[in-house]
Amino acid sequence: MGANVIEVRGLCKSFRIPTVRRETIREHLFGLLRPRGYRRLQVLDDISFDVRRGETVGIMGRNGSGKSTLLKLLSGIYQPERGTVRAHAPITPVLELGIGWSPELNAIDNIMLLGIAMGLSRREAWAAVDEILAFAELEGFAGLPLKHYSSGMASRLAYSVAFKAVCEVLIIDEVFAVGDIGFRRRCEERYRELAAQGHTVVLVSHDPRPIQAFCNRALLLDAGKIALEGTGPEVVQAYLKLLALERPAG
Repeated sequence: MGANVIEVRGLCKSFRIPTVRRETIREHLFGLLRPRGYRRLQVLDDISFDVRRGETVGIMGRNGSGKSTLLKLLSGIYQPERGTVRAHAPITPVLELGIGWSPELNAIDNIMLLGIAMGLSRREAWAAVDEILAFAELEGFAGLPLKHYSSGMASRLAYSVAFKAVCEVLIIDEVFAVGDIGFRRRCEERYRELAAQGHTVVLVSHDPRPIQAFCNRALLLDAGKIALEGTGPEVVQAYLKLLALERPAG
């Protein structure tokens, strides 16, 4: 493996959460007379690790452990409360699917929009349209506005664009849980191609299989901290033990 492409040091992030929910117009109007209380939710607490050039690092953790927040910090979507994230290579993030889409536009227009936003030239994006639609198995829906797509169709399209437009570093969330078995196999094949070309990948997954199969190293997040850093199989076993503790006996 080469030099570090991402360096994380002492990373902390918290959010202010309202203690009282206001959902109706009446609640908001009457709430103007009473200041809203907040509590501080510590999502990440003193996270430090490196990602080396050409490796795949997996991230696992139960819901609420801070995985999504960490990916947004790595991608520059969130700013750290404390600590630093230093990226020494361009990053392609695929996080909350649908970010960057225009629901009124069709698939082709959205491929152009997102592809250019991810770094493709207009000519490159246009030349890749047919390949992206075929990868996502959406050729028959190319002219359909995205507001009529199912969440699964939109997910396949987003990942297909990202896999084509990938920069040196790809940050992806649950790609191997999207679509049918055929799409997942195509994603795995594309991942292997990217890895063979020397790309760096940060992969979040609840599925043990890709973490064990593809990750040189993995991190287990729990309660906003790194509970374990080790090989893919080591982190998978620790993650499964955490899940077992959640299940009621009997």
